[in-house]
Amino acid sequence: MPNVFKELVARRELLLTLMTRTLKIRYKNSALGFFWTLLGPVFLIAIYGAFLRIMRFPIRLAVLVTGIFVWQYLALCLGDAAHAVVGNANLIKKAAFPRLVLPASMVLANLVNFLLSLLVVGVYLAVSRIRPGPLVWLLPALVTHVALCLGVACLVSALNVFFRDIQQMTGIFMMAWFFMTPVIYPLAEVTNRFGHTVLLQLYFLNPMTGLLSAYRAALLNEPLAEWALLWPSLAMAWLVCAAGILVFERCQARFADEL
Repeated sequence: MPNVFKELVARRELLLTLMTRTLKIRYKNSALGFFWTLLGPVFLIAIYGAFLRIMRFPIRLAVLVTGIFVWQYLALCLGDAAHAVVGNANLIKKAAFPRLVLPASMVLANLVNFLLSLLVVGVYLAVSRIRPGPLVWLLPALVTHVALCLGVACLVSALNVFFRDIQQMTGIFMMAWFFMTPVIYPLAEVTNRFGHTVLLQLYFLNPMTGLLSAYRAALLNEPLAEWALLWPSLAMAWLVCAAGILVFERCQARFADEL
């Protein structure tokens, strides 16, 4: 595994080039261009604020907004992952380079969008006079979040080369995962309902559950989940990262033949 990251560091110029290309393609022929990265989150906050007032949904706007933006990073990475390898067939056939650069550059490009979204969320929280919690949780949550997105992106991008149905299956899987994660409902509601049971422990095997708890603890001063529940959730994110990279490395030798 360390050798994989050494290869990425050695090819950092290619990684940066592909990441920049992804960002340019995303906003190509757009009048506002990269400004949409800041404007989009503003519109989303306004829309969800109006939605909560009309529907009277039992969740605070700040909690919902934080959950939505944290989830969006994962959703964007999975949405782009299906094309990370398949969409670069010509490059794979003509040049020799670590194929892991392809999903990694896509994950980093989406990370730029996510960090700018967090900046908008931070301004919204400051205007709303919501005091943050211990910001020490923000960095490990972010690093673990990137690791999870990289692992899932590697898995999806590699499998999609051999099984093109993966792209359609990903949408269904993401919908199920979304409702199994405390994005649009507070985590306290789950812990109160399940109590200290096996069901709660299984629920925390979802890596996004622990990540959302850490983000909300840092940004909103929400109570952090118990450590006995939190560490398996965060550890699962790194396990997914390792498994995804391993599958990708095993499959990459056959990419050129399949494409």
